[in-house]
Amino acid sequence: MSMKARNVWSIIRYGFTVLFLFICWILFSATFDIPYLFIGLIGSMVIALMVYPVFIEEHEAGRHSVIPRFLPLLGYLPLLLWALYSSSFNMLKAIVTGKIAPGIVHFKSTLRSDLARVLLAHAITFSPGTITMDLNEDHFIVHWMFVSTRHSRQAGNEIKGSLEGQLRKIWI
Repeated sequence: MSMKARNVWSIIRYGFTVLFLFICWILFSATFDIPYLFIGLIGSMVIALMVYPVFIEEHEAGRHSVIPRFLPLLGYLPLLLWALYSSSFNMLKAIVTGKIAPGIVHFKSTLRSDLARVLLAHAITFSPGTITMDLNEDHFIVHWMFVSTRHSRQAGNEIKGSLEGQLRKIWI
């Protein structure tokens, strides 16, 4: 990567970090008063100077790694809600019937983007009955309340469902 392209991506990474921090500031401060917005913007800019290399790593700085594709993102949200509700009902059924087989499973993801893998880990954790205990590169360690197999690929497919495929469409 040339020095000019590297500088441009550094500015873009910094800008995304400022935007994210400023949006968080607005959400948490819950005010639109000009002095508070100004303080939040200045604070976001200062903090972003320190954390943007960690927030969006240089190898993730490609446009398809940072900016989600909009239409697949719209398809992911209902899919995530469906996964959350269906796992909630499965958990309720397991509590009522007492049929729980907890265990820890290991599996790999085929997602290439760090951001997509983190979102998959969060989606797994949000779903009742599963907790992502560790994510190391593409390797997940998940505590699962309904262990039906110890085969890592099959367990991974059951836990990830169609979320992984949709995340792959969002971040190429």
